[in-house]
Amino acid sequence: MTQRWRTHLIALAVVIAAVLAILHRDAADMAAIWWNISTYNHAMFIIPIIGWLIWQRWDEVKLLEPRGWWPGLIGVAAAGFGWMLGEAGGIAVFRHAAVVLAVQSCVATVLGPTVLRGLLFPIFYLVFLIPIGDEAVPLLQTITADMCMFFLGLVGIPAHIEGVFITTPVGLFEVAEACSGVKFLIAMIAYSTLVANVCFKAPKRRVLFLAMAFVVPILANGLRAFATIWVSELTGSVEFAASFDHIIFGWVFFAVVMALVMAIGWRWFDRAIEDPWIPDVRSDGIAAPQIWPRAGAALGVVLAFVALQAGLASLGQQPMPKLVDLPPVAGWQRAPIVQSYPWQARFDGADHFVSGQYLGPKGERVDLVVVLYAWQEEGREIVGYAQGAFDPQTRWSWAEAADAPQGGKADRIRGPSGEREVVSFYWTGGALTGSPTRVKLETLKARLTGQDQAAVAVLVSAEHAKDRAARPLIDNFVKAMGPIDVLAATMVAQARGGG
Repeated sequence: MTQRWRTHLIALAVVIAAVLAILHRDAADMAAIWWNISTYNHAMFIIPIIGWLIWQRWDEVKLLEPRGWWPGLIGVAAAGFGWMLGEAGGIAVFRHAAVVLAVQSCVATVLGPTVLRGLLFPIFYLVFLIPIGDEAVPLLQTITADMCMFFLGLVGIPAHIEGVFITTPVGLFEVAEACSGVKFLIAMIAYSTLVANVCFKAPKRRVLFLAMAFVVPILANGLRAFATIWVSELTGSVEFAASFDHIIFGWVFFAVVMALVMAIGWRWFDRAIEDPWIPDVRSDGIAAPQIWPRAGAALGVVLAFVALQAGLASLGQQPMPKLVDLPPVAGWQRAPIVQSYPWQARFDGADHFVSGQYLGPKGERVDLVVVLYAWQEEGREIVGYAQGAFDPQTRWSWAEAADAPQGGKADRIRGPSGEREVVSFYWTGGALTGSPTRVKLETLKARLTGQDQAAVAVLVSAEHAKDRAARPLIDNFVKAMGPIDVLAATMVAQARGGG
């Protein structure tokens, strides 16, 4: 190894270590997700795989000339800006992606475009460290449930579907989050991308292989879920089918589908063992500039964005020290809570969480929850995983989306005693919405402009009964409450001692 390579590798190690130190909270958060959430356990293998990919290419890469490259700082700045947006909006995936982009951009800045082209795939492969994909769970649940219904129809088993719940003669089945296949699909995409690079040269073959590796796991998961229901029908036992599904999915299914994907693609592998990894990359012969000023600039850019966000975060944060209570509602009166099965919304870290039940003129019951946040930060966000209409750690589960009211959203959830509907409204930045994305954008705008960061969630819920649907009760109650945005603003003023 030449002295020039040694200098650049030392600079790269220093810069990456410093970037990870500056963004240590998010780097540690990513590592915790890999370790604790089974959906992303495969990410723990990504860095060793990248090391192997670099080792495979090293004899060719070390012949290239590293040099500092100032355009790489554009990527570093983009990473810093993305991190700032993620921090301001409470969007973890933005912050995690920023950590990865910062490392990738530091490689470009310190080693230069020639070496970057030689190591393009290993550096790109870092994207699979980003914990992303759980957002697709509801869609995959729906696809899996629809596939089950299709296959059940083919074998002549009568079935009825409501959202992600399927009823057959032997019992009720739920296509739960664990049945969506998202864990397998995410790991399979990472694995098949590696195979596409290592085993193929032709771009068209790579694209076709990746498309096949994406579709086959989804189809296979639908067949697995159908097989579970089919076994239940054949044995007359839901419990036996559940144990059958656990064994098949946990020990056999993943291996079989991986082998199937490899077997389908095997005959089209076109990379020979002796083929070079970077046949078209050559040193450009440009004199190497001093690397340390560029390395220092990369660190300075990241640090500047972190410092800027720290300053902005303190703006618009007004505490809510006063206690608040639920409002009176015309035509309804507060009553002791009576529920067929206990229900409660979940909002971690809220400054105020008040809930109660109201009794209508005909004895109908409606639950109301109002949640106030003075401001949002990591661990206390009004929208996010496991937040909202029910606590996923209880026996409630999401069934399907219902017709959204103006300025809100509606969900049907199912528990041991039956179904209930929950209508949710979010108020932040003066805007009323039912969209989590809109909430994130309004939060982002408030934190970047120094506006008031107060956020309020208002949830109205009622149980479905055989003789009375929940939604008309909810709509009547919401109408009696009056404008939700006025209610939210009033309760924020009360919490701050001004109302």
